Amino acid sequence: MKIDFSPLCKKKLALLKTKNLALFNKTTKQLKLFQLQPDHPSLRLHKLSGKLEDTWSISITRAVRMVFYYRIVLKEKRAVFISIGTHDEVYK
Repeated sequence: MKIDFSPLCKKKLALLKTKNLALFNKTTKQLKLFQLQPDHPSLRLHKLSGKLEDTWSISITRAVRMVFYYRIVLKEKRAVFISIGTHDEVYK
């Protein structure tokens, strides 16, 4: 699975790298796992509902999530990550 990041998500990841390197490294590990096996149980992949009905979420830790949507680029499915944060931060 190929992945992309929104500009906002890139900013949050860059800030995370400077503020919490351990969490940044865990995020990198989970994203690599997502690329190799998107349905791996540790990612807890699930489709969201309500105002986020066209998006999906994976777990980075018990408290941190990343939200993304799928798009097709040249007949290839890609995940575009749009947010990272705690449950309350990303599901607002």
